[in-house]
Amino acid sequence: MRAAIMTAPHALEVGPWETPRPATGEVLVSVGATGVCAGDMYIYRGTNPYSAYPLIGGHEIAGTVAETGDGVEDLEPGAPVVVEPFIGCGTCYPCRIGKTNCCSKLVVLGVHAPGGFAEFIVAPAGNVHKIPPDISLSLASFAEPIAIGVQACRRGAVAAGEYVLVIGAGPIGLAVMEVARARGAQVTVTDTMPSRLETAASLGAATIPAGDGLLSTVLEQTNGEGAPVVIEAAGSTRAIELTVDLVAAGGRIVILGLAQQAARVSFPALDWTRKEMTVLGSRASVNCFPEALELLAGGKIAYPRVATEFSLWEAPSVFAQLEEKPDSVHKAVFVQNDG
Repeated sequence: MRAAIMTAPHALEVGPWETPRPATGEVLVSVGATGVCAGDMYIYRGTNPYSAYPLIGGHEIAGTVAETGDGVEDLEPGAPVVVEPFIGCGTCYPCRIGKTNCCSKLVVLGVHAPGGFAEFIVAPAGNVHKIPPDISLSLASFAEPIAIGVQACRRGAVAAGEYVLVIGAGPIGLAVMEVARARGAQVTVTDTMPSRLETAASLGAATIPAGDGLLSTVLEQTNGEGAPVVIEAAGSTRAIELTVDLVAAGGRIVILGLAQQAARVSFPALDWTRKEMTVLGSRASVNCFPEALELLAGGKIAYPRVATEFSLWEAPSVFAQLEEKPDSVHKAVFVQNDG
């Protein structure tokens, strides 16, 4: 098969790769669409410490069932599906308590194993979900980032009518925003980049520019109380530290963004007790794909309309473009063609 292969930092080429075969309990998927994530850019730059070259990236994957291994039922060839890329070991403590997304031996397709920037991918049958009718493969590829938004909103117990502040209007921040709005929350988004705020506003969210006026504006909008829910999706240590000032007493903070590995943050010690806030981490997703697909099928998610489609075989030039001008494309999706 052909694939877009990362061979070294800033080196990506289209070339041959051995076509995988499905073992017992596995499914071979013919890939139709794969979203490009910030995580793929980390691998491209050589800043992901968990990846080794050569590697096929891509973990936002939609396609059709090509073949099934022994023991697989209800996934017939030709069925349109999405692939959940997080594979737990099933035996460690997180897996035993149902948090396979926190598995101590987690394997992520497109990071630790070949991903979706290829003609085919193989995955455990339990990680393959049927797509509802009338959803294109390109739209279905958004199930993975939307599932991350579902996980974050579940962790924060986002409820209808609540004021929710989302910090960061990148692709994941937009996914969180969309899921929170689908739950009926009053969502406000902040970011340092005006272009990202414009995109969030075009999707229906209220926006506040990040900076010195952020806290005063949030307090003004919440009668001086602060936000009941603050979801940090920027990966900035400064933003993480600001969440304590921005959250209401008794409120919930969800840390979703990926900070640098050695980074540390500090919070005002007295606020831990004075505010009695709840601080939660949120990692990827677990058991969220069905809800994500329902939201997409129900037309509740407008976020995919900001995406730009490219042929997978343009991947080398697209990654180079994204590296040189990150804001030139808000969200890229690779689709398969015969070129």
